[in-house]
Amino acid sequence: MPQSLKTTILVIGGAEDKVHGREILQTFFNRSGGKDGRIAIIPSASREPVAIGDRYRYIFEDMGAKAVQVLDIRDRSQGEDPIWQTYLEGCTGVFMTGGDQLRLCGLLADTPLMEKILLQVQLGQITLAGTSAGAAVMGHHMIAGGGSGESPNRSLVDLTTGLGILPQLIVDQHFNNRNRIARLLSAIACHPDRLGMGVDEDTCAMYEGDGTIQVLGKGNVTIIDPGELSHTNEPYVSASDPLSLFGLQVHILTHGDRYNLNTRNIVPPEERVAV
Repeated sequence: MPQSLKTTILVIGGAEDKVHGREILQTFFNRSGGKDGRIAIIPSASREPVAIGDRYRYIFEDMGAKAVQVLDIRDRSQGEDPIWQTYLEGCTGVFMTGGDQLRLCGLLADTPLMEKILLQVQLGQITLAGTSAGAAVMGHHMIAGGGSGESPNRSLVDLTTGLGILPQLIVDQHFNNRNRIARLLSAIACHPDRLGMGVDEDTCAMYEGDGTIQVLGKGNVTIIDPGELSHTNEPYVSASDPLSLFGLQVHILTHGDRYNLNTRNIVPPEERVAV
């Protein structure tokens, strides 16, 4: 049975299972109303939007979706097209695919289409999901690129403005799979008023309207909380110098674990609820 709609945002680390159990995609489908839902797929991050859009459309149709539309937006002017906003009026789920997060933001940021999606999220009218690049855009500050496997330093991370869906976060994806903890730490050193969230492949941080996230999938969600940060040398060193950060809290969450972004506390296991 379709679940009651409320604010639900799925932040997916990329490479989610599309063949076997499809736990994460199935959860998005269920939260979007199941067979009675109306799903929009936005493949704008990809340089092959038709192929990737069709791939997700086939998956959701195979799950039983009767109404799936690919919003193949390749120019900012298309974000002003009333036809897409009209389709969104009846939507219950929006899925942003992977690719290049700079491309996705360049096409959608500050367009009427994106403003419509943000309003629907705030009103709890749709379930929103983003995988890989679609996850990277979630925060106000966005990791646009960078390196991996080095000591934290400012030159390791390229930061720009994201879509601000979950503005308190800086999200990195393919996280442990691509050894990206140093670049997320570098981003947090630059913006210690935010929370860092690293999401592994085939893993999802599912945000609920009450401020909690619940972990789905096979990997980890890493939370970096600089709320008790007592010192960083970030303002005083060059871009390539290693960074020091004192007093960080790091939480490693796995399937079923929950964390409250508002209180910055782990939700005890006895308070967990089923997906």
